[in-house]
Amino acid sequence: MFSRPGSPNPPASAPGPTGSTAPTGLAQPTGPTFPTALRHLKRPNRPQALLAALVAAALIALLSLAGQPAASASPAANPAAAAPAAAPAAAGSGYWHTSGRQILDANNQPVRIAGINWFGFETTNYVAHGLWTRDYKSMIDQMKSLGYNTIRLPYSDDIFKGTQPSGINYSSGMNADLAGLDSLGVMDKIVGYAGAVGMRVILDRHRPDSSGQSALWYTASVPESTWIADLKALATRYRGNTAVIGIDLHNEPHDPACWGCGDTTTDWRLAAERAGDAVLGVNPDLLIFVEGVQSFNGGSTWWGGNLQGAGAYPVELDVAHRVVYSAHEYATSVAQQPWFSDPTFPANMSAIWDKNWGYLFNQNIAPVWVGEFGTTLQSTTDQIWLRTLVQYLRPTGTYGADSFQWTFWSWNPNSGDTGGILNDDWTTVNTAKDAYLADIKAPAFSGGDTGGGSTGGGSTTGGTTGGSTGGTGGKSCAASLHIDNQWSTGFTATVTVTNTGASAVAGWTVGWTWPGGQQETSGWNADIRQTGASVTAANLSYNGALTPSGTAGFGFQGTAAGPFTVPALSCTPS
Repeated sequence: MFSRPGSPNPPASAPGPTGSTAPTGLAQPTGPTFPTALRHLKRPNRPQALLAALVAAALIALLSLAGQPAASASPAANPAAAAPAAAPAAAGSGYWHTSGRQILDANNQPVRIAGINWFGFETTNYVAHGLWTRDYKSMIDQMKSLGYNTIRLPYSDDIFKGTQPSGINYSSGMNADLAGLDSLGVMDKIVGYAGAVGMRVILDRHRPDSSGQSALWYTASVPESTWIADLKALATRYRGNTAVIGIDLHNEPHDPACWGCGDTTTDWRLAAERAGDAVLGVNPDLLIFVEGVQSFNGGSTWWGGNLQGAGAYPVELDVAHRVVYSAHEYATSVAQQPWFSDPTFPANMSAIWDKNWGYLFNQNIAPVWVGEFGTTLQSTTDQIWLRTLVQYLRPTGTYGADSFQWTFWSWNPNSGDTGGILNDDWTTVNTAKDAYLADIKAPAFSGGDTGGGSTGGGSTTGGTTGGSTGGTGGKSCAASLHIDNQWSTGFTATVTVTNTGASAVAGWTVGWTWPGGQQETSGWNADIRQTGASVTAANLSYNGALTPSGTAGFGFQGTAAGPFTVPALSCTPS
């Protein structure tokens, strides 16, 4: 969005849209006090679109939505009750390219980016946040277990200056393989492990430097030449590593940035062409993600969310089939935009999204990736907005990968005006918020060639793989449990279920017996039940179907009286 959550709190004098009222107070994350981590605040944009245009859009939306049931305002009516149908077989091998509105893998199978933003490299910590609490591998394992398949990783150009990350906890063996690395070295590790477990990464040039967001892609201290040189350095660094699928060239361009105006100092579309060609000149296999601007022809919306000009003034690169357009979209916890108080809300929203960016997908012009969207989910309006947007993005169970691409803002809880998928303890999940996204989640991908990364190093405790249990018709599955984090009175864990047979399975049940005194207290992505020391975990409606070699994951938190041996697991397919 244009008022970015992914920025550590900007200074009160930071430039913003006219009338911006974004808070500037700081808040510390709960838990260990390793870093002085600032809370990201999105700066709301006050669009200046004419009321008449909004009314016209609302009328169009009402016509298009006629006959559809109204969205419930109750937070209890979130999509958890309507999980998506069985997902298609995992795709995503090799490098990706575009074809019309779809993104295709190296085998021309359509793929869907269904991901999460994990910020921190763009702040003065110079590293992804939350590592003061947990091991980076446990973070990524948990993302995958929740059904996210891609990480958008924001950074600033400061990390090319040999910056040393702060706020990493090395106690009890956590993050052991990050010790002594600079910021880029840590990024290598995150990219490498994400790729190894079947996730993909989009590198996001979020800011010119760690001090704050900029309207244009350059500043007095970070010229365009530095921006392009650093983009080329990243593209070269990860050349041959298919875990990195592309680069988001610049986060949230906004006024005075323009689209198609022809002024080389402010025309973001022309700058994106210069940068995109430079990146593809050293790594022609990457996707180039190009965000919108704030204003076009008198209409204004969220920073980076206005792609109205891309139809008439497309981004044209030397390598074909590489452009993915990106928009940001937010709710009232970021800014009270006029469309939220329109009497036709939420029926007015689809016409607004169509006009700003959806038309590119609807007319088969190019893929569209909603690179950021988020909310604290505290207001009824925000709950309705998120439910409506999720349906607009097209449920995976209905449309498969022929859908909008997306990465939710954010994984981090320390985004001041949106919060995150994690709670403030950096461990437990905001299950209400996560459930809203269930319909648009998509399968993880196979592990790729992660030559630019590393998969070594430690979590607090290891895992054990349970034996396979045969079913009828040659069906079999296996399960492994990994202790992600452990403290004196408790722990969190992730279980990965793999179809080890030659036939598809419709569901699975995992069982184990705790060695002594452990108790599951909360879980996600499975129906987990404990009786005495015996535990069973069964799939939910949306993650039971697994093709051969397919995987699913679930996680939980529990209490414990100290270190213990990880139990052996059984897996029964159905």
